[in-house]
Order: sequence, then structure tokens, then C-alpha cells
Amino acid sequence: MWQTLIDALKDAGMDSLKLIPFLFLTYLVMEYIEHKMGEKSRQTIQKSGGAGPIVGGLLGVVPQCGFSTVASNLYAGRIITVGTLLAVFLSTSDEMLPIFISEAVPLPTVIKILGIKCLIAIVAGVLVDCVVRLLWKKPAENRMKDLCEQEHCHCEKGIFRSAFVHTGKITLFLFLVSFGLNLVICTVGEDALKHFIGGQPVVASFLAGLVGLIPNCAASVVITELYLEQVISVGAMFSGLLVSAGVGLLVLFRVNDNLKENLGILATLYGIGVGAGIVLEFVFEILNFVL
Repeated sequence: MWQTLIDALKDAGMDSLKLIPFLFLTYLVMEYIEHKMGEKSRQTIQKSGGAGPIVGGLLGVVPQCGFSTVASNLYAGRIITVGTLLAVFLSTSDEMLPIFISEAVPLPTVIKILGIKCLIAIVAGVLVDCVVRLLWKKPAENRMKDLCEQEHCHCEKGIFRSAFVHTGKITLFLFLVSFGLNLVICTVGEDALKHFIGGQPVVASFLAGLVGLIPNCAASVVITELYLEQVISVGAMFSGLLVSAGVGLLVLFRVNDNLKENLGILATLYGIGVGAGIVLEFVFEILNFVL
């Protein structure tokens, strides 16, 4: 038993340490993009009007760590629609992109995944807004207020420090996830684990969606690592990553006073993410499509 723990720790440590340089460089670039584009993206989505879900879905894939929290604050002030908010949540990938880059996932594969997520986000956001307009014709009251900024990932002390902090946090998450996965594999057996989860893609999609609801970067780290280790299928990965909106949901519950509305948004996000993942699973299988 002790030898299993030591081996799992050793493997997790080595796997995590070798990714640090790639993670740091990736986060450095992402922080630069956020500092250059953050306020511009906010202004763009505020002015988007009826095209909000399209703009939100497109901007959501841009690696800005605080964009889902910005969307939550804008929705709480009724600056954007619920469809736009959901489009941002669905297209946001949180920590998926840096992990894919650090793991040297082929660029065409990353582009396909981001493109599919973006398309689902836009379509879902537009449909949700259409349904809301049909059922609720009263215009939303603009009640923008000075909402808290401390939830955001904006870093006033420089992009190098921010990139270093992000790298440290994600390296720790990766280590813990890898260690737990190694223990499970050593105990259950890799083939048995893959057969159990892979043989039940619908169940795996529901479970991945639940993991995606965890309101921090751990959710996307877990889902991405499980996919890269071929423990979960592509459909389950999409379910989890579509639902995963980082701390956006947490901020929504904090800044939006209507609890019933927040729960409805959460349920809708989960339903769209899991449903889309299940559909993609069977479509990919029928078409023999490989990312």
C-alpha cells in the first residue's frame, strides 16, 4: 500500500513539474491579452444589444480569466440578457486551454473543441433569449451598480506576478488530480476504469456536468485531465467543459439578488451542457468523427 502511494506521488509530481514552464508562458500570454482586451471586451458586449449571445459566445473563448465574472456583473445590472450570460458561460473554458497547450495537444484539435463550444454557446444563447422574449415581454430594468471587483482575476501588480500565481495554483490542482487518478488506476486498474466510464457515456456526461458546476478552476482541470488520460469520452468532456464557467456562477449568486432566477440559470446551463455532450457523443460515433 505504501509503495502504491509513493509511486502515485512520484508520478504525479513528475507529471506536474514538467508542465510548469509551459503553464507559466501560457498564463503570461493570457494575462497580457486580458490586460489589453479586458475593458474593450466589456464595452463591446455592453453595446452588442440583440447580438449579445453572438458577441458573448465569441468573446468567451478568448483566454480572459475574469470574463465570466464580468458577464455575471453585467447581467446583475441588466446590461446584458440571460442568453448573453449563458453564451459566455458555455463558451468559457477556464483552465482547459493552458492545459491543452502545456500537454502539446494538436492545434487543430484545440481549435475544433473551441469552435464547437462557441457554436453551441451562440445557438443556445440566441434560443434562450427568444424564449424569454416570448414568455416575458416586459423590458429588463437597467440597474447597473458598483458591483464588487474583488472576485475578478484582474491583477494590478503586474502580469508576471499574476502568471506566477496562476501557474502555482494550477500546478497544485494538477498534482492533486494526477495523484488521485493514479491512486484510482493503481487500485481499480486502468482498463477496468476506462471500461466502466467509457461504457456508460450518458452517465459520464451527467457526472462530468456535475463536476463542471464546481465554481473554481479545479473543475476544468479535472475534466481536461480525465479526457487527456482517456478516462472519459469526448461527449463527457464537452458536457463538463460547457457547464464549467469558473467562478462566474459563484459571482452570479453573490451579485444577483433573485435566487430563483439564479437557480434557473444554473439548471439551464447544466441541461444545455449535458444535453449537448450526449448529442455530440452519439453524433461523433455515428459519423466516426475524431477530434
